[in-house]
Amino acid sequence: MHGKSVLLIIGGGIAAYKSLELIRLLAQRGVRTRAILTRAGAEFVTPLSVASLTGQKVHEELFSLTDEAAMGHIELSRSADLVVVAPATADLMAKMAGGLANDLASTALLATDKKVLMAPAMNVRMWQSPSAKRNFETLQRDGVLFVGPNDGEMACGEFGPGRMAEPAQIVTAIERALGEAPLAGIRALVTAGPTREPVDPVRFLANHSSGKQGYAIAGALAAAGAETTLVSGPVSLAPPPGVTLTRVTTALEMLTACEAALPADVLVMAAAVADWRPDSIANSKLKKSTDRVVPLIRLVENPDILATLAAGAARPRLVIGFAAETDEVVANAVTKLKRKGADWIIANDVSGDVMGGDRNRIHLIRAAGMDAPLIEEWPEMTKQEVGTRLAARIAQQLKGAA
Repeated sequence: MHGKSVLLIIGGGIAAYKSLELIRLLAQRGVRTRAILTRAGAEFVTPLSVASLTGQKVHEELFSLTDEAAMGHIELSRSADLVVVAPATADLMAKMAGGLANDLASTALLATDKKVLMAPAMNVRMWQSPSAKRNFETLQRDGVLFVGPNDGEMACGEFGPGRMAEPAQIVTAIERALGEAPLAGIRALVTAGPTREPVDPVRFLANHSSGKQGYAIAGALAAAGAETTLVSGPVSLAPPPGVTLTRVTTALEMLTACEAALPADVLVMAAAVADWRPDSIANSKLKKSTDRVVPLIRLVENPDILATLAAGAARPRLVIGFAAETDEVVANAVTKLKRKGADWIIANDVSGDVMGGDRNRIHLIRAAGMDAPLIEEWPEMTKQEVGTRLAARIAQQLKGAA
């Protein structure tokens, strides 16, 4: 993206602090940023902070004698290669959807002839309100691009969709919007969530997987330009933008769906697949017996989906598995790497609140031929950040080998 320019509109919200990191990341990639800071945005970040990072004057007022003498809102809106709104508040989205122009930010959005990328950030109830949904759909029809929002805990203490995408995710979305998507032309297959193995019509065997990490990876791959299919077990998450979602319940269904989704260039098996299933399913609910005899449930082993696809004729160029461990995390993952026939294993310790939580700390273990595996220790970060970083590593691997 070296030599490109972005007009960044900073809306009012606690997520405005992330805009400073976004400016820094863009500068590292040679992208010049000019900024419009709304009055509400200036309640969270100062014009001096933004100007220090951009190296440019920060624009705040529509009726500026110096700027508007030269039609500053027109020049601002058309001089950049892309307009980015981060955070995109409910107010800014509503103004753009309605064609309003009563301040510098909304006027620039109405006057621009360039692509617009929005990173929404608002309370979960606001994001899920009928008016916000209506504005979002209107803007999508108008060709506005979106990144996020992510699921997570809000500053207000509520939980759900509404968190602004992380700066690294927004950078990836900017790359894609500018036609420089690092994974353009790549087909990706991702699995996520648990499987449920029915015992009777009301009971099943499963685990605590929330699907958050797999969904974050699928979203990051799609944002990086990959044609992404997500095969998901039963979770309550909304599919990431740009992802083709296939819902399954059992391990056998997941294997069938994965085989149908091939060929692919990269496979990321983030699902927590049940190792066992009942050998038969009762036609009616199993009842407690009066003599307290526990019903006997015979288990049979489920197919090893990762090993099956890694050894198959349609094996992707890069096969990545997950190792969710409670002890000897790296050692068990190294063993799994060899046993499964994967190229990479992502290992994490799930003895805490990782399953269902928003953060993760992983070890990336890569096969190295006859040598000992290469192990990368990643710091703790959000699951969205793990997805973005993994997408970048996948792009480096696949594009470097192309």
